[in-house]
Amino acid sequence: MKRVFLAIGMLALGACRSKDPASGSSGPEAERKLVLTGSSTIAPLASEIAKRFEAKHPGVRVDIQTGGSARGISDALAGLADIGMASRELNPDEAANGLTAIPIAKDGIGLIVHRDNALLGLTRQQLVSVYTGQVTNWRQVGGKDARLTVVNKAEGRATLELFLHFTGLKSTDIQASVVIGDNAQGIKTVAGNPDAIGYVSIGTAEHDASLGTPIRLISVDGVAASLATVGDGTFPMSRALNLVVKGQPNGLARDFIEYSRSAEVHDLVKAEFFVPLGPTGT
Repeated sequence: MKRVFLAIGMLALGACRSKDPASGSSGPEAERKLVLTGSSTIAPLASEIAKRFEAKHPGVRVDIQTGGSARGISDALAGLADIGMASRELNPDEAANGLTAIPIAKDGIGLIVHRDNALLGLTRQQLVSVYTGQVTNWRQVGGKDARLTVVNKAEGRATLELFLHFTGLKSTDIQASVVIGDNAQGIKTVAGNPDAIGYVSIGTAEHDASLGTPIRLISVDGVAASLATVGDGTFPMSRALNLVVKGQPNGLARDFIEYSRSAEVHDLVKAEFFVPLGPTGT
């Protein structure tokens, strides 16, 4: 009887250590699932990439959760996610804690106004004046006689951090009329208020405007906000869309990240209104 139990135990152990078809490494069944959390900007693209990745690797499941770049970075550091999604660069403290950010696409943050607003653009200094409450009427920056509605992003959003970096402001400097979360909320808010101004992902804004949403991107320091100017590096508020891991990626996470950076998914990157990485991966 002891020999029978021993044989059964060895068979069970062998089954648990069967090779993972995605990573090529041995491991328990749990290792065939990937969890990604973080940026709501990256999540739709990651979801589409995940569908293809799952199709190429039967038995693998990729779970995508949002919550903002701050959550993605925190979860990756704490081991709550295999991969974090962050639409910004890591800060020095995050990098010092052993996190690695790997770009999979490029994006830009553009200023949006209502379609009926005739304003063509703002300079960086005008933008600072608008968001700090020094300018309260559109007429002060060449627009119509109407009070501004300033739409800002919530704390923990990577778009806010990029905006603060470009303007040189702190969160406490901003005098906002409305605070929103993701791009969809920002676009909906500006589309519903002819006197509002906000900032969102350029690709998403271009797409929604093309479908008739009453918003319009305006220039910053004389440079048009478009995927073309993000791609050629001339638009001042551009960013990398990153996948974040603790240490260096390995196993299934490595395979997913490599696939996400490959030319095989460039069509998905473009379909989500981002700019694919160049031949050198930048």
